[in-house]
Amino acid sequence: MSDDTGRDISDLLQHAADGGRISPGEALLLYTDAPFHELGEAADAVRRRRYPDNIATYLIDRNINYTNVCVTACKFCAFYRAPKHAEGWSHDTEEILRRCGEAVTLGATQIMLQGGHHPDYGVEYYESTFKAIKDNYPQLALHSLGASEVAHMAKVSGVTVEEAISRIHAAGLDSFAGAGAEILVARPRTVIAPLKESGERWLEIMETAHGLGVESTATFMMGTGETNAERIEHLRMIRDVQDRTGGFRSFIPWTYQPENNHLKGRTQATSLEYLRLVAVARLFFDNVAHLQGSWLTTGKDVGQLTMHLGADDLGSVMLEENVVSSAGAKHRSNRMELIELIRTAGRIPAQRVTRDRHLVVHDDPANDPVDDHVVSHFASTALPGGGLAKSHPELKLIDAS
Repeated sequence: MSDDTGRDISDLLQHAADGGRISPGEALLLYTDAPFHELGEAADAVRRRRYPDNIATYLIDRNINYTNVCVTACKFCAFYRAPKHAEGWSHDTEEILRRCGEAVTLGATQIMLQGGHHPDYGVEYYESTFKAIKDNYPQLALHSLGASEVAHMAKVSGVTVEEAISRIHAAGLDSFAGAGAEILVARPRTVIAPLKESGERWLEIMETAHGLGVESTATFMMGTGETNAERIEHLRMIRDVQDRTGGFRSFIPWTYQPENNHLKGRTQATSLEYLRLVAVARLFFDNVAHLQGSWLTTGKDVGQLTMHLGADDLGSVMLEENVVSSAGAKHRSNRMELIELIRTAGRIPAQRVTRDRHLVVHDDPANDPVDDHVVSHFASTALPGGGLAKSHPELKLIDAS
């Protein structure tokens, strides 16, 4: 790298750190060429200016996967089974409600309902499911689904996307989880998910949702064979929509997991590539409030490092997660461990609810929770009749109060 290039990058980092907007070309230059420590310092400067209280947050939630039956057959997915497959399953409403109750007992404030594109599940299925959850557990935020599920349910029911969103929102959906984004750029998206809607259509549906008052997060699964330029283009596509709607609350990048799927790990992103993307995202998204680091797919050490690279949230204690875990994500954590990861990164931990309000600020270690029952676990909880009791008999449910 020449001295001139070095000065250009230094000036560009300062401009971004001061809150200036950078172009996709400039973001790509920083992603590929900026010295790692200087890149991280610039991203952290943006975070400090946005959040001078030095708080970093976490959430307690549960991902409830209602079915693994799916017609989309994405090549990166180890979770789905084709219709009529012997290993296909669907949970009835009673089982979903049982898992919600279990989550509430463990202190969860959010449910992320996600599953396959079942050929029989239209808007009516989601309306009845969301209504049942809200009727029984009104305290739970339903941060669920994404544009792909909306496109599918609208097609099954023969209604418009607008009608589908309005109906499930009225039934209890609070916000969209940003599922199905994967990578929005046409070339790599077509390779890994040829039957899924285009990235442009995914964004159109999210823009429609934002216009109807339903916010969402934006996600990125990196490491499925995309180029560096395509990674930045994914960010650009999201930022352009955010300029118009302001409806993306947070950006959440994570890494593709290689086990039990057709890609078989040929294209994985490294931890350094992931961390650089986190930092560039904080500099690039001048219009997105929050940036979440991932520990589920990258490990807790890498997750903690995101706290120094612009992230202000460390995700959740996932009381259940089956989709990414099916592809090999075996990292587990618990509430006390996430608090410690945040605190030893030099930040003040706080438990948040879905819409970013601080539920508990852990500003005094002497008052930290001392129970170890709020833990993340994976995969086996998808089995009918599973859950805490069978998959983790050592765990005891206690009254969250």
